[in-house]
This record gives sequence, structure tokens and C-alpha cells, in this order.
Amino acid sequence: MKVAVMTDSTAYISDSLKDKHNIHVVPLSVMFENTTYRESIDITTNEFYQKVKESESLPKTSQPSIGAVADKFEELAKDYDAVIAIHLSSGISGTYQTVVSGGEMAKGIEVYPFDSELSAMAQGFYVLEAAEMAEAGKAPEEIMHRLEEIKQSIRAYFMVDDLSHLQRGGRLNGAQAIVGSLLQVKPVLHFFDKKIVPFEKIRTRKKALNRIIGMLEDDAKQGKNLKVAFIHANDEQGAIDLKNSMDSMYPNIDSTISYFGPVIGTHLGEGAIGVSWYKK
Repeated sequence: MKVAVMTDSTAYISDSLKDKHNIHVVPLSVMFENTTYRESIDITTNEFYQKVKESESLPKTSQPSIGAVADKFEELAKDYDAVIAIHLSSGISGTYQTVVSGGEMAKGIEVYPFDSELSAMAQGFYVLEAAEMAEAGKAPEEIMHRLEEIKQSIRAYFMVDDLSHLQRGGRLNGAQAIVGSLLQVKPVLHFFDKKIVPFEKIRTRKKALNRIIGMLEDDAKQGKNLKVAFIHANDEQGAIDLKNSMDSMYPNIDSTISYFGPVIGTHLGEGAIGVSWYKK
């Protein structure tokens, strides 16, 4: 059985990894005024953050249309028997539900939708693991079982410099955002029940990052083989510094640098930093 792996653009997997593992992607979009850009196709991440600085208002984001998803399944059906479709959390986007609906209509291919309940490279971890298993000839049911297994150990935390992006985008409770801004709080955020909520309220950026790294260290100290992603919103050096510090102390971790692209960057804002990890 030939199995394809599909995700959406918010997994922010590098072009080299997508090509290497033959990962198929449906894009989400950002819209500045009346112009729509498909992320990683019509606009680069660097261009996006520059455009945000020049724009008077935040862009809007949109999920793929049911037609675009159906077209992708039709294309995949020519070469594959099944597709594992891994997407960003259904609590912050309708993309997963669109894929479920598109899968029910797909002909000639069996669709296995998976709600990552996360986004960015935390979502990407699932995709890369599924792609490696598909390359090894594993059955769809075995791949889905492994994804559920990863869900038990995967962790993802992030902090933002400005809560107003999440508040205005409706991805964080408004009252929490207002209180946070007034107190200059830099809360550690995470996904809970598929939505973005505060994990812990902390007063400074440095302390928030230290708290996240402290949780990662707690797992790393146990000698677990961890896959780790340091994720940034236009602050690559900040992510590199965190990676270098952890790599030097814990040889048992396999770490990478990733980024928050246009769609997720719209909601988190420039300067956000995230860390995700799971037990390999």
C-alpha cells in the first residue's frame, strides 16, 4: 500500500525536508487589505514580517478551501492508495475539519485525518515521523497509532512579546490579554484542549524563557532521547542561542531551529519564541 503524507503550511517544515520526504502541503493564507498571499508560495516569512511593520493593521488569516483540499486528494489519488493528513489544531482553525470533509468526498484514496492539536514545528514533528514511517512501508493504521503515541509525550510552550495579536485574532481570551498587557506580563502559553491558553503568568521575557527551558531540562536530565525544536518569530539568533546552550549540556537531545511563519506569526507577533519536544 502506497501511503502519502500531507500537512498544511503552518507546520513550517523546510523545503529541503519536504523534498527529501516527499511531504505534500496545502497552504493557508494571509490577507493584507485586499491582497491574499499563500504562505511560503506568494510571500516569504521575511517579507511577511516586513509587511506587518509597514501595514497600519494586522493581516487576516484564512484556511484552505474545500476545493483546494479536494483537488489535492484527487492529485494524490493518481499515485497513492492512502494519505495521512496532519493539520494544525482544530481549536484555532477550521483546516482539520475541511480536510475531514474533503476526505469523505475523496475517491480512489483512503484519507486518514489527524488533528495535531498544536501548530508550527510541534505539528511538523508528527509529519516528519509519519513520512519516515511511510517511506519504510508502514501501514496507515500503524502510522496513526504512532502519532497517537507521540501525542502522549509531546510538549510545546511559547511566549509572546505582545498579547494584543492573540487577543485581536480571537485566539486568546480578551480579558486575559488586557490584564496581561496592563501588568506587562509575559505569560508562558500552551495548547490546552486544542486552544491557546496561559500556562503560567510570568513578569519578564527572561523569566518566561527560563521557565520553558527549565521544563525541557527536567525531561532532558532523565536521559530521555528527545527531539526538540526551538521556534522563533523573526528572532533567529534568540532561538540559536537557546539551542546552543541546550546542545552543550545535553548530548541526548536532537534539536533543530524552526520558525513561526505568516499565519501563526500573525497571531503571535514578532519576537515570539517557542520550544517543543517529544520522546523519540
